[in-house]
Amino acid sequence: MKNEQKEIPNGNKILSSNLQVINIKFRRLILAGMIVYTVLVLYFMFLGFHRTGDKIDYNDYTFLFVPDGVPLRFPQLTMSWLFDFGNIAAFIPFGIIIPLLYRIRFKKLLPLFILVITFLEVLQSLTFLGTFDVMDIISNTLGAIIGFVAYKVGVTTGITFKKLAASAATILILFLGIMTVSEAIDYSVHVNETIGPVQAINEISATAPVTEKISSFTVQGEKINPTLNLYSSTDETSKEYLFNVGKENPWIYANIGIPDGVEYKGSVTIMVNGEELFLFSDKDEDKNTCKVKTFYNAKLKDLKIIVTGNAKVWDVGIAEIMHWWQ
Repeated sequence: MKNEQKEIPNGNKILSSNLQVINIKFRRLILAGMIVYTVLVLYFMFLGFHRTGDKIDYNDYTFLFVPDGVPLRFPQLTMSWLFDFGNIAAFIPFGIIIPLLYRIRFKKLLPLFILVITFLEVLQSLTFLGTFDVMDIISNTLGAIIGFVAYKVGVTTGITFKKLAASAATILILFLGIMTVSEAIDYSVHVNETIGPVQAINEISATAPVTEKISSFTVQGEKINPTLNLYSSTDETSKEYLFNVGKENPWIYANIGIPDGVEYKGSVTIMVNGEELFLFSDKDEDKNTCKVKTFYNAKLKDLKIIVTGNAKVWDVGIAEIMHWWQ
């Protein structure tokens, strides 16, 4: 009996030792996986999505300190929605694995995570491999928070199938919660928005080219009386007008036509941020005035007007969206 009593504790020590070995191996496996995953995330943050190829397009540091939207709306079949979803989902594993490896508390994990992701965002801008965007910090942090909650629900006291299922359900519920809150915020912001007054493009731009002397003319028998500005080519050759704007999500207005009494030839191209927005040509069948009114859903950095032949452009202006608090 004495010998048997001595063997039981020894057996417990062996079992405990084996469990420790398994735990150490499991922890090392998780750590290795986390390192590989972190490298992949850093790759997509700094090198993925053709960032190195677009590097030459950046000529200044870009810091966006004000969120330009909501983290994630209800599912939409757009690349923008998938990008927003990925910005949150990609950082969920950090909220699970970091406390699993180091038993760190939430009040320490959250500020540490925000500090690291802010540093990476700043580094993106300084290296011209991206922009510093506070919206990315918010989305990435939401992902880490979702992961930590899932960790507390299903991983803290041991891993079982039921607990893993509970963690997965928690992640889904939190995603739905974020979408619901985002939709509510977006609705409250846009529900009563209106279009503000139209401002002349030459009054907005600090380096605007001089407008021509405003005078009336006719296009297909319709009398035109410009009120804001007037632009045409020089001696019927091509002429460019460049305006630095710097407006978020504006409405763009312009009127285009070829006056009566001259040869019907000419064209007008409106460029926004280096890309063609609108083209008017004498090859068009409609010879009446052309009215441009379009919403530009991004920051309008610069607007260029290229006029050729006898074409004219007048009353070019910008209108901003006015919200209920304005």
